[in-house]
Formats: sequence, C-alpha cells, structure tokens
Amino acid sequence: MHNLVILGASGSIGQSTLKVLRHNPGRWQVLALTAARSVDAMLRDCLEFSPRFAVMVDEAAARELAAQLKTHGSATRVLSGPAALCDVAAHPDAHSVMAAIVGAAGLAPTMAAVRAGKRILLANKEALVMSGAFFMEAVREHGAELLPIDSEHNAIFQCLPEAIQRQPGFCDLAGAGISKILLTGSGGPFRYTDIGELAHVTPAQAIAHPNWSMGAKISVDSATMINKGLEYIEARWLFNAAPEQIQVVIHPQSVIHSMVQYKDGSVLAQLGNPDMCTPIAHALAYPARVESGVEPLDFFSVGEFSFIRPDYERYPCLQLAMHACQQGQAATTALNAANEEAVAAFLAERIGFMDIARVNEATMLALGGTDVGSLDDLIALDGAARARAHNLIEELS
Repeated sequence: MHNLVILGASGSIGQSTLKVLRHNPGRWQVLALTAARSVDAMLRDCLEFSPRFAVMVDEAAARELAAQLKTHGSATRVLSGPAALCDVAAHPDAHSVMAAIVGAAGLAPTMAAVRAGKRILLANKEALVMSGAFFMEAVREHGAELLPIDSEHNAIFQCLPEAIQRQPGFCDLAGAGISKILLTGSGGPFRYTDIGELAHVTPAQAIAHPNWSMGAKISVDSATMINKGLEYIEARWLFNAAPEQIQVVIHPQSVIHSMVQYKDGSVLAQLGNPDMCTPIAHALAYPARVESGVEPLDFFSVGEFSFIRPDYERYPCLQLAMHACQQGQAATTALNAANEEAVAAFLAERIGFMDIARVNEATMLALGGTDVGSLDDLIALDGAARARAHNLIEELS
C-alpha cells in the first residue's frame, strides 16, 4: 500500500486529492491529513480515510478534533503546530506528499519532505517562487522526486520527453529540441472588462472565476493574473527555462492547459476539462494512468479555441512577476509576500482591486534587491516584505 500525506487537506487541492482516492479504492493509504483549523472537514475526512495522523496547525482546533474523534472511536492520532506538519511530511512511512498548503506557510513542510527524499506532488507555488534555486538543489541533493500539480505545469510536464521529466530543475530544454514553453491562462473574469472599471471591482466579482472552482485567494490571483506570473516563475525553476523560453498565452476556454513548442515546428498540448482531479491523478499514479473521475473532453461541446496576447495595462501584476523572475530570488520572494498581504486586504475590502498591484510593485522595488544567501535569509525577507506591504495597505485604507 502506497502511503500518502496530504498537506492542506481541507483546501480545494486536498479535497480533489481525496476525490481521486475515492475513485481508486485500495491503491493509496492516507498516512496523514493536515489543516489549519477546519475541524468539521477534518473530522469528516478522518472518519472516512482513517489516517494514522491528523495535524491541526491551531492548537485549540487540534484539541477539539481529538475530542470529537475520540467520541467516534477513531484511532487517528491528532498533532498540532507547524513543527508537526514537518514531522508527518518527513515521516519514514510516507511515500508521497501532496504539498497543497497555500502560501508561505507551506514552504517548511514541503522542504521537510524534500529533505526526507519523498515523492513530492507540488501544488504549493511558494516553494519555488520563494526559494526556487534552494528548493531545486535540495530536490537533487536528497534524491526526492518532484511532480507538478498546477494544471499548467503538469500539462507542460506531460508534453516533455521522459528524459526531461526525470531531471526537474536541471534539464536542458534546447538540447531536447524544445524552443519554447507556452503557458496558458484563462485571463480571469475581467479579460473583457473596460480597464477603467477595474478600480471598482468587488471581491465577489473577483472570485467569480469563469472556468475553475478555486479558493478566494487563488481566484483573486487569477483575476489579476499574478497567478500566471507566479507560474512563470515556477516554470523557470521546474524546467530550467530562460525568460525567452517561456511565453504566456491567454486561452479563455481553459481547455488547453499548456503547450510545448519544439524546434521542428511541432507544438504538443495537453487538453482536458478544467478540473484539478486530472493533474492530481496523473501525478499520484505517474508513470501509470488511473481514473480521475473527470469526464472526457467533448470537442463538439467546446466548439472553438481562442488565444489573446496579455495586456499588461490590464494585468500589471503579471508583468511585475515576470520582471521579478528576471531580477532574482529576493524580488520574487518580496513580490509573493506582498501579494498575499494585498489580496487579503482586498478581500477584507480595505483596498481596491488595482491597489493590489500598487502594493506589490512598491514592496518589490523596496526589497527586491536584498542580498539573500540562504533559506533563512529568504524567510526573513518574506517577513520584512509583509511588514512593508502592511504599512502600504494602512496608507491606502
């Protein structure tokens, strides 16, 4: 039985992972489920999947979950705190770790799994956005296996030769005959909105993604297209790609999840219905294929494909992320931290939609040139960027 740890089990990726497991009974055993404080969701999932461990970051939530599990006669052991996340991620009995904790909080347990040489199913953008060079070097040093979960990077991965798939972070795209990675994105809910109206966008409008069902923060990131900028940074590290080897293409239908262009003029694309269960099933079973529970693509229903060149006046956060990627690790770390704070402030209706880009740019300009030589330096920079962004948000509120 293949033992699986799900970091961030109560989130959308975690729940989709459990959905794939339901379609493949007996193939995986859940060793551990983790969440921040979602007691009801964790209770339900623990009773269904009987993990050996359940981790709640919040201690009060852990006590409540333990008490409720005890009344149901569950043998699941409840742990609490950030250190426990790292402990289960690196547990000797764990084979695969679904790294699905959103934000910088997911970096430490994901790195713990890497250092323990696990198969990492990477859904946490920040692991590469904050610490790309350190992270990829650790993967190689500790013999970990890295499989991307983001639909775009998983699509790219599926379109690459196997030799490239087996060398994440250190492959030679040009040597494999690859000229360009084409990173697709839907453009979010405002791709046709008058740019002058974007300053008045509400949180409810921003999280209403036209194609995907995602959490609030990720949905706002899609609306600003910084999610595509973060994916651009991820692609740079995952596939050892130079900036000129990555191109962002808006594809409103979200059917082509990304493409790889070869030197002979061929373009390979991975297509499918917009459902995260597909890349999750692919990574869980790689190199085999299993049921995902996703309906096959019906080309007659899709009708047509369209493609749009990104407008950076509409999507300033996308351009910021691309510039940060070229500037270096400090810039991407500062940008990511600022964006988390800015999006939270926008969702709380403290700043406007276009203020997100203003906070991100000012923070990146202030701290993007910081000298960083270690993971501890990056974590310190993350904290400084959040403080800087918080002050900017106070000024705009």
